[in-house]
Amino acid sequence: MSVVRSVIRGCGSYLPAGVVSNAELAKRVDTSDEWIVERTGIRQRYLAGDGELTSALALKASQSALAAAGVSPSDLDLIVLATTTPDETFPATATAVQASLGMTRGAAFDVQAVCSGFVYGLGVADALLRTGQGTNALVIGAEVFSRLLDWNDRTTCVLFGDGAGAVVLGTQPGQGTTNDRGILATKLHSDGRLHDALYVDGGPGKTGTTGHVRMQGKEVFKHAVVNMAGVIEEVVALAGLTLQDIDWLVPHQANKRILDSTAKKLGIKPEKVVTTVDQHANTSAASIPLALDVAVKDGRIRPGQLVVMEAMGGGFTWGACLVRW
Repeated sequence: MSVVRSVIRGCGSYLPAGVVSNAELAKRVDTSDEWIVERTGIRQRYLAGDGELTSALALKASQSALAAAGVSPSDLDLIVLATTTPDETFPATATAVQASLGMTRGAAFDVQAVCSGFVYGLGVADALLRTGQGTNALVIGAEVFSRLLDWNDRTTCVLFGDGAGAVVLGTQPGQGTTNDRGILATKLHSDGRLHDALYVDGGPGKTGTTGHVRMQGKEVFKHAVVNMAGVIEEVVALAGLTLQDIDWLVPHQANKRILDSTAKKLGIKPEKVVTTVDQHANTSAASIPLALDVAVKDGRIRPGQLVVMEAMGGGFTWGACLVRW
């Protein structure tokens, strides 16, 4: 049976120039390199400069992805940008990227699922491409998450960083089997009852302010391992495959202990897990495409391999996407 598959043609990423080590952060808050590494695995993070917007990071990552894919902005039909830190309340930050790229047709919009945003964005773009809304899409995860942080709260401010990553999706026919190249399955979830475990205490409709991140760390950890392991099993089964078939797991880079615990729960070898949290910290919606770009550029992820991307974020939201590269 012939089907339309969304294939990743190329990926790209961008990190701000400002690098902040744990030792430097310890000069600002009551913490230490040892404390941060032991609990999170994070050693440094990148922070956007004054006036450096989410759209600017997203544009750089998009240009890199388009160059890798050999696709012109004029060939794009769709831009889906996942972010929790838009330039403005409206319009969508995706439209700023659209204008900067010189794309004048199709549609551009944002999705908001916090750290799960990139997986949600892939799911949305894949569905639109498969139903004939276009043939080329740009999916971006971009954040200046540092602007949501309370720099007096050491339990949250040490965890996050800024950055952007992007992929270009194109369409090609498949046979409807697991041997097809492209996105084979996506599974998305949310549970609004868990709002208080991870949220921002502000917003235009509530306080008229941006607010700061508030988190119940132990509660997030507990749900993260269970939910991410569960959705990985779901998406693999949905495609008619097994965990043993997976070549690479590219998880949301929240915390090294969460990554390790999830892999252990599923029996996935540590060497199959792409880990960049030590260098990037948690960049929310940008973390998966940033890690993906690292693993593609260093040659770990190769054509024909099966890759699972998965994440969990505030809301709670969680999801996974299975791709044959």
